Formats: sequence, structure tokens, C-alpha cells
Amino acid sequence: MNRARNIPEVEYELLKHLLSAVDITPLERAMATDEHSKKRFDSGVTNIINLIDNMIERRLHRLPKEHSDYKAKE
Repeated sequence: MNRARNIPEVEYELLKHLLSAVDITPLERAMATDEHSKKRFDSGVTNIINLIDNMIERRLHRLPKEHSDYKAKE
């Protein structure tokens, strides 16, 4: 990975890192204690993953053109 070339690139890399590296297992153990709370927990996690994925997608066109994940705006 190279040095940060702009703020959207930092935001993009941070969001990708959060999705791949944050372990939510302790939170799940504490909050999902029965079948109903497990279902609510899973729905909440899915909602947040979708939000983060959307945030990632909205930054692709602002990455430096040399970035492997750069995608031109449609």
C-alpha cells in the first residue's frame, strides 16, 4: 500500500479494513442471547454492512486512477 493520496482514499481503505478486521463476536455473544435477539442482531449487522458497502462504492470514482480498485463514475 502506498501513501495516502487523498481523503476519499483513506476513507475507502478504512472502511474496507473495518469490514475485514473488526471481530463482532463478543458483541454478538452479549446481545444475541436467544433466537429472537439473534435474528435482530443479524438484521442489524446486515444493515450496517450494506451501509458500509454503499459508502465504499461511493468512493471508488474518487480513488486515484492508479489504485487497483478505481472505477470511473458512470
